[in-house]
Amino acid sequence: MATETSKRTAGAFDIRLIIAVLFFLYGLVLTVLGATASSEDVAKAAGMNINLWSGVGMLVFAVLFALWVRLRPIVVPADVSEDTATEH
Repeated sequence: MATETSKRTAGAFDIRLIIAVLFFLYGLVLTVLGATASSEDVAKAAGMNINLWSGVGMLVFAVLFALWVRLRPIVVPADVSEDTATEH
């Protein structure tokens, strides 16, 4: 029988964490580009600093995904052996 202590989580292999890291990296790049944008670049986008706003939005999205991973981890069944996992 599986007890509470034998439960394992997906950890670093959770796809939500990979998505969060990618969004964080892209958001960080866009935020830096938006923060250092010239007034000519902002004028090209109809007066809106689109790099800054989309970068901040991506950073918020990444934080929300990371919280989702932390608060609701995926539990991997403990009774699955390596032999049955490789057969599929």
